[in-house]
Amino acid sequence: MLPVIYSDEFLDHKTGKYHPEKPERLIAIANALKVATFADQISWRSPTPASEQSSLMPSLVRAHSPAYIKKLWQIASSGGGPLDGDTPVSPRSYDVALLAVSAWLDGVEVVLSSANPAFVLARPPGHHAESDAGMGFCLFSNAAIAALFALDQPGINRVAILDWDVHHGNGTQAIVEAEARIAYCSLHQYPCYPGTGRAAERGFHKNVLNLPVPPGSDIALYQPLFETQVVPFLANFQPDLLIVSAGYDGNAADPLASINLQPEDYALFTDYCLGITRKILFGLEGGYDFDSLSQSVVATIERCLQDSLSAECC
Repeated sequence: MLPVIYSDEFLDHKTGKYHPEKPERLIAIANALKVATFADQISWRSPTPASEQSSLMPSLVRAHSPAYIKKLWQIASSGGGPLDGDTPVSPRSYDVALLAVSAWLDGVEVVLSSANPAFVLARPPGHHAESDAGMGFCLFSNAAIAALFALDQPGINRVAILDWDVHHGNGTQAIVEAEARIAYCSLHQYPCYPGTGRAAERGFHKNVLNLPVPPGSDIALYQPLFETQVVPFLANFQPDLLIVSAGYDGNAADPLASINLQPEDYALFTDYCLGITRKILFGLEGGYDFDSLSQSVVATIERCLQDSLSAECC
């Protein structure tokens, strides 16, 4: 069984009819998983309510300034409005963003207790959110928060984050790059939003690996990058937990970028991750073409289940 942490409350972050980061993204993924051949091997779990998650606010303020948290709450509580030109906030957005963080924290605990993968199917996404500013559809920096939280858990000395979203996770990098116990690796289209993620950026402890790829890149470029750069970097770090910022906007069908991956390519990426550790928390980031998005999540989870079956047999 593979845990998928999900709540219908994640649909209550309203971004507007024409915004690409919309509730229908999660609906498409959930529907695809429910009819997948492995549907009976998914354990659907609800996230811990924010009011009951004792680690939530302490974890949140490790990554975000109190002033920013208050600002986001004020915008939502006053009826909503734009956080920036790309990032709308609706009346329930603050509460939903808190629940998404809670889901990622639950995911950490689930993976560490089982030593097996789990998937957080939540929104809003997070990897663009910096300590004092949300941006790029992101409100709270879910992956960075989860990584910092994981370091407080027994037996966890090092956490790695792999960001395969087509956009560079500027927020994640900015929050974790000074922490020697966290490694961050990102593959992303360049040039592309948000314009960060140069290969020369190595972090404070040589704990950052940015792999910018040109528009039009496909699996023929990504595969050798995984084999010669991503896997060695992450494996040499010897993480006790691997967090994947699982964005699927690198698909050829996606409207917001120009990378030519296919849904089945994410099964290969997942396979590389499983070769490093089975302690993997996947968390949804981008992906805006519903069909390729949902099929990519299916491919990711199916590969995890196949690996689990293989491990049991051997």
